[in-house]
Amino acid sequence: MIREWTRGEYTISTDLKRLDLDVIHAFLVRSYWSEGIPRDVMERSIANSVNFGLYHHDTQIGFARLLTDCAVFAQLMDVFVLERWRDRGLGTWLVEVVTTLPELQGLRRFMLGTNDAHELYRRFGFQEPARPDLLMERVQPAPDVYRRA
Repeated sequence: MIREWTRGEYTISTDLKRLDLDVIHAFLVRSYWSEGIPRDVMERSIANSVNFGLYHHDTQIGFARLLTDCAVFAQLMDVFVLERWRDRGLGTWLVEVVTTLPELQGLRRFMLGTNDAHELYRRFGFQEPARPDLLMERVQPAPDVYRRA
């Protein structure tokens, strides 16, 4: 189902057809969390997620991706607002829209990873895991996982 939210000149939309994959890839390929990500990997991740494009009129200026089963688990990923459009509350609005979707209320676990935006996410109820000893992960050992031959 396509959903849209509007605030002045800005729109958040879940319409896959509106996504500008060039804008998304150009940002993600240089981000700390997905540096060097191949275009085809990014496209597969988008195809298998709930996506939120942030637009100024028809120009994409931000993005967030949600990996979820809409029943018990969600992980917020790839959240960004292009540098030119920051400091206008748009990133906060984007996270607010994603985290307040009625379909996602009551999930057992809603996770994310961040290196530098802890205070933003705390405003939406995120915190460090109460029991980090319960969480495990399997990480590709190479720091340049997307740069492998």
